Amino acid sequence: MSSHYRPDLTTAGLSPTQVVHATDEYQNIRALHVAEERALTIYIDSYEIVTLMTLGTQPELLTLGYLKNQGLITTIDEIKSVQVDWALNAVAVTTFADRNDWQDKLGPRIVTTGCGQGTVFGNIMEHLDALDIQPIKIKQSRLYALLKNLNAYNDVYKNAGAVHGCALCHDTEALIFIEDVGRHNAVDAIAGKMWLDGMAGNDKIFYTTGRLTSEMVMKVAQMEISALLSRSGVTCMGLNLAHDMNITLLSRAKSKHFLIYNGAENIEFDTALPAKYEVANRLDKK
Repeated sequence: MSSHYRPDLTTAGLSPTQVVHATDEYQNIRALHVAEERALTIYIDSYEIVTLMTLGTQPELLTLGYLKNQGLITTIDEIKSVQVDWALNAVAVTTFADRNDWQDKLGPRIVTTGCGQGTVFGNIMEHLDALDIQPIKIKQSRLYALLKNLNAYNDVYKNAGAVHGCALCHDTEALIFIEDVGRHNAVDAIAGKMWLDGMAGNDKIFYTTGRLTSEMVMKVAQMEISALLSRSGVTCMGLNLAHDMNITLLSRAKSKHFLIYNGAENIEFDTALPAKYEVANRLDKK
């Protein structure tokens, strides 16, 4: 098959919110949007793999990215079709091989700290050991511009809250932005889009509104992205894995503030310090 092969996909994305009524502190009844939360069970060749809780806006991409990031299917050419049926809250993935060894392949599962509970299959570290992540250089000024541009997104969060957003970025622009009830779903959907379109990750930056856990670092590493950026915090395991995988890790990133937990040598500080910090630095050096 050609490198541009695409499996047969449904287009079964649903609205991310619905309108409900709530009473405020002044006893006013208000019509408000709330985020959807739907169960989606993934089947491969009729074998049940996992049930994900999702907004349901990108179920086909979410399925593809989940399978790739879990190492369950290694090349997209193996997949014949991805068919979502919301009447059954299920997605059926059919492979050309029609395999029956999924139980042996899955092995143990680890329940992660992902919102809504993510899963990582126990053999995933074997795949990570083979990766060779090469860091990219990032200018401080371009990072500030990217953070500013990202403010234009997060539509579901602005409308209803209760979701996380993730973005695949190049330089100062977001190429893909996806929101879901869990950050692990959003990153998987982006991985699915990259897989489907044959997009490389080695010159990209990954942004998330969620915390940087070991699961997030693992997923980004599998996408061969070397820079991970978050407006939230970091866990010790996430930091340790970023160090091992050679991933630049930045957190608490908002406006013109960020903290570099790993890979400070990959950031080019090309923006002048505010006057108050220049004074503080001079005093520290005395």
